[in-house]
Amino acid sequence: MPREPRITRRTLKRALAELTERDPDLAGIVRRHGPPPLWDREPGFPTLVCIILEQQVSIASARATFEKLRDAAEPLEPGSFLCLTPARLRKIGFSRQKAGYCRGLAGSIESGEVDLDAIGRLPGAAARGKLLAIKGVGPWTADIYLLMALGRPDVWPPGDLALVKAAQGVKRLRSLPDRARFEKLGEPWRPWRSVAARLLWHHYLQELPGSRSNG
Repeated sequence: MPREPRITRRTLKRALAELTERDPDLAGIVRRHGPPPLWDREPGFPTLVCIILEQQVSIASARATFEKLRDAAEPLEPGSFLCLTPARLRKIGFSRQKAGYCRGLAGSIESGEVDLDAIGRLPGAAARGKLLAIKGVGPWTADIYLLMALGRPDVWPPGDLALVKAAQGVKRLRSLPDRARFEKLGEPWRPWRSVAARLLWHHYLQELPGSRSNG
């Protein structure tokens, strides 16, 4: 089975050309603010831990905790992470729940139960299913990992509040779209919904500044 194309700077440029020709509202974002960043992340354990930390908190808060973690466990690998006690993790800034999730993830990788490299080679739905089977990885976390770390081109995270707010503004909706309407909004942007998401985040960060809270 052929691997899905990965969003790179080259494919981002191609996708932006297609989307902005198709949708004047997306074209307006590029006209006002320029193209969005690639926002790519290295796939693997550190990135998945970082995304778990970002669940339902501000980006700034999660990144501060992640930087403290990298200082405490260098290099940041499952084995070095497991050397940190739950008490040490809480001192770094982990909640009790997220410490448990990330220790479980590290242990599953160490035991071979979870293979993030193998997950990265799977097609979208299968990769998402494997991610969702990991305790502490919900739909939002799986979608963001697929979109930013694996570079999948057609991911559309309905659980991301900033994305939903941006869609409301760009499409001039009177209220926040519910999940069904949000899914419908994304349909015309297939097979590049991951790039449409980048455009909407770009709009949100430029026009609604402040620390973004995640879904």
